[in-house]
Amino acid sequence: QVQLVESGGGLVQTGGSLRLSCAASGLTFSTCAMGWFRQAPGKEREFVAAIRSSNTYYADSVKGRFTISRDNAKNTVYLQTNSLKPEDTAVYFCAADRLLPSDYVQIQQWNYWGQGTQVTVSS
Repeated sequence: QVQLVESGGGLVQTGGSLRLSCAASGLTFSTCAMGWFRQAPGKEREFVAAIRSSNTYYADSVKGRFTISRDNAKNTVYLQTNSLKPEDTAVYFCAADRLLPSDYVQIQQWNYWGQGTQVTVSS
């Protein structure tokens, strides 16, 4: 079955950086779409970034600060987060699907999810 395992979260000061990783198994990684979402306390889960092949997509709130990338040899997708702000504090989730969903910002469009990794940005 499909398994997604996130890592790389932690506590960082405002302006700092973290690199999140998501290791995938159980699907043909090189051709699938991968995404990152986040959920802050008391808020709904929201889209952060997605990648399929070499095409990338970002939420306006992270554009220019976050970079999504993938290493097909390692079946891993990354989210490089720079210039972090306290409002970036959330649990970050990895998502996958065999095709990029037509409305990729909608969580219901993605079939596979990881358990999440906590990112906390202190002010």
